[in-house]
Amino acid sequence: MKAMQLAAPRSALKLVDLPVPRPGPGQLLMRVRACGVCRTDLHVVDGELARGKLPIVPGHEIIGTVEEKGAGVERFAIGERVGVPWLGSTCGRCRYCAGGRENLCDAARFTGYHLDGGYAEYTVADHGYCFGIPKEYDDAAAAPLLCAGLIGYRSLVMAGDAKRLGIYGFGAAAHIVAQIARHQGRRLFAFSRPGDTEAQRFARELGAEWTGDSNARPPEELDAAIIFAPVGPLVVAALRATAKGGTVVCAGIHMSEIPAFPYEILWGERVVRSVANLTRRDGEEFLALAPKVPVKTSVEILRLDQANEALSRLREGRITGAAVLVP
Repeated sequence: MKAMQLAAPRSALKLVDLPVPRPGPGQLLMRVRACGVCRTDLHVVDGELARGKLPIVPGHEIIGTVEEKGAGVERFAIGERVGVPWLGSTCGRCRYCAGGRENLCDAARFTGYHLDGGYAEYTVADHGYCFGIPKEYDDAAAAPLLCAGLIGYRSLVMAGDAKRLGIYGFGAAAHIVAQIARHQGRRLFAFSRPGDTEAQRFARELGAEWTGDSNARPPEELDAAIIFAPVGPLVVAALRATAKGGTVVCAGIHMSEIPAFPYEILWGERVVRSVANLTRRDGEEFLALAPKVPVKTSVEILRLDQANEALSRLREGRITGAAVLVP
């Protein structure tokens, strides 16, 4: 099979020929139909997440059809469409797994980081961590739901019942979260890179009542803010924009250093919290909700061998919505 493989951090992916993997016990072999390009892939490629497997086939927003089932697999049928997310496996025994917080499992393994992912024609995955895909979505439109959607949804839940919601970094996750937030009757305030008028236009189309640069102050105090851009100073900016009792949610898996800030902007029972990975319950809840909103993903389709171009454009902020690779 053809695959785009990372041999070393901070190097370009290479198109290589690899054997089609065989499914072990509990695994599915899937023909990849589409794979979203996520900012976490960029962190892996850029060496900002450095504890994974090398060489590695990135990609964890995978839509595929089941080609073969390993021993003990009773879920899913041959030919059925399945989604593979970032969370690839957990121990199932630790206090986090036992307490419904498997996203924090110390033995967790992640797709496209520890386990070869979806920048390929075929992939294998543990059936227990895969999801059925709503019929309302075609392959490319469904791919961003598997991480941008799931992490965005978990972040929105962490924001509580905030009515005035700020979103910092209007990319793949934000464009999905915005639709859910508006469906729930929240008011949206969107922040983008300075001068990024395209992102601000996109945010207004999705229901933002105010848009501005990331260093701007909104016209009203926010009840909560979600930060999708991996930029530490945005934590300070969001705290300054948030009302007493509000919450700032850091949604990314990696962020640049957060600068020092005066206690007075945290005081007033403001909360800063991070979101780590996802749980299977998140996936089940979100994939049931998405067609009801209905969430509509904005995607740009590229060939598998254009993965480096997709990553470069994502790094530079030149993707509106989500990029999706199609073998």
